[in-house]
Amino acid sequence: MNSRCDLQRESFLFHPQRRREVKKFLFVFVTVLVLSTLVLSACAPAAPVPTEAPVATAAPTEAPVATEAPVVPLGTADNPIVIALAPSATAEQLTVGGEAIATFLNDATGLEYEVTIPNSYTALIEAMSSGNAHVGFMPTFAYLLAKQAEAAEVKLVTVRNGSDFYGAQFVAHADMNFTSYFDAETNANTADAETALAQFSGKRPCFTDPLSVSGYIIPGGLLKQYGVEYKTPAAVQGHPQVIQALYAGVSVSNDVSTGVICDFGTTYIDARTTDKIHEDINEKVVVIWRTDNIIPNDNVSFSSAMPEEIGAKVLAGFLAMSDSEEGVDILKNAGYEIQGLKVSEDSFYDAFRAALQASGVDITTMVK
Repeated sequence: MNSRCDLQRESFLFHPQRRREVKKFLFVFVTVLVLSTLVLSACAPAAPVPTEAPVATAAPTEAPVATEAPVVPLGTADNPIVIALAPSATAEQLTVGGEAIATFLNDATGLEYEVTIPNSYTALIEAMSSGNAHVGFMPTFAYLLAKQAEAAEVKLVTVRNGSDFYGAQFVAHADMNFTSYFDAETNANTADAETALAQFSGKRPCFTDPLSVSGYIIPGGLLKQYGVEYKTPAAVQGHPQVIQALYAGVSVSNDVSTGVICDFGTTYIDARTTDKIHEDINEKVVVIWRTDNIIPNDNVSFSSAMPEEIGAKVLAGFLAMSDSEEGVDILKNAGYEIQGLKVSEDSFYDAFRAALQASGVDITTMVK
């Protein structure tokens, strides 16, 4: 029975017609299977591709914006008006006098002031040029140089003995036995400069600052003009110091008199008044010869950087000082023997500029 069934299956499977049907079925089945696989693959979600974790980046920072420092108004406690005093008097006189000037101006204007004393006329010019000083008590030649450098502008000229011009004088200790060619009673010279100055040949002078017109430039020019050759000068800075150096005395050796510090000196007329201590100053230190009053007085100048509004207040304060008894006393005792102030402008110095140029002094070559 089983054999018979097996034969029937074989006959069924290997019958040509049946074989074709089986092949056809297998072909269809495989095709469907392949297509189904492709469809399923296409529809399936793509496998995720691993991505790198985002790198944290710092937020961009803005460059700091520069801020300007707040401007402190000139004339306040944090930015006082600086007054520079020429070192042509003693430090004590200038310190005390400067404080009195600052106090008066503060009361008159409501502005704050500070006083400084440069150690030379050159330092005074530099202070005005750099803006480290706003007001300067300026000797004539120092002012001319500062003006040439566009660092200062004259506002007030000083007055002494009713004049805004002054002269230079040659002085010496009485025991030097020089011949005096000046008559104090008539206030006049009795000989010309060539005669009077010849006796200084071979002697040592005391000069003031090299930029002082009366203490160096004019006297030195006269000595050179008349061929007077002198020893190396003793530089004593200020006019009062010249007077004190001469007052110090004379030594005598082999009948030759020699000054302890110097043999003669040059100052403005009359620097002996700066000595408030020695009652015999005019007897011990005598005038040998004087120039005419050919030099414009020193002045009060403002820095070119001084604000106009502030400058007007300061100018009014100085004029109030000059117009009051208290203020005049302050000016007299501040070291400069000033008896008054008057409004002026730069043209006041034009004639003196021309005289300097005619004598061979060209201020334009002296400004760096």
